Amino acid sequence: MNTTLSALPERALQLATQVGAGIKDAVPDKAIKWVETGAALGALKSGSRIAIKVVRRNPAIAVAAAAGAGLLWYAARRRAKQAQDGTIDGTATRIEAKRAGKRTGRSNGTRAAAGTRRNTGKRTTSE
Repeated sequence: MNTTLSALPERALQLATQVGAGIKDAVPDKAIKWVETGAALGALKSGSRIAIKVVRRNPAIAVAAAAGAGLLWYAARRRAKQAQDGTIDGTATRIEAKRAGKRTGRSNGTRAAAGTRRNTGKRTTSE
């Protein structure tokens, strides 16, 4: 009895596969294409309804998404064009090397402490 119950899901899956293959073979290819197209149109229709609701509730997000998509498209187009041309737009500026001259200001490079106070080590307590 246990083996029969454990083999039942496997057998059901096998039968479902056989039935699906039989139906697919029996139905002409054009009919399957019509069913697939109908499913795709249904998904598109429900997706567009959801998108319209989101845009109506959050127009700023929709505008930002459209602007971001436009920038990505422009960047991809520009990168493809540069890859095709093999050139990189830009300018180069030559910077002449200079010798390090004398430092202005203090000669030893020490900092002067601002508002220095001497610590005498005496503590005053007010009791």
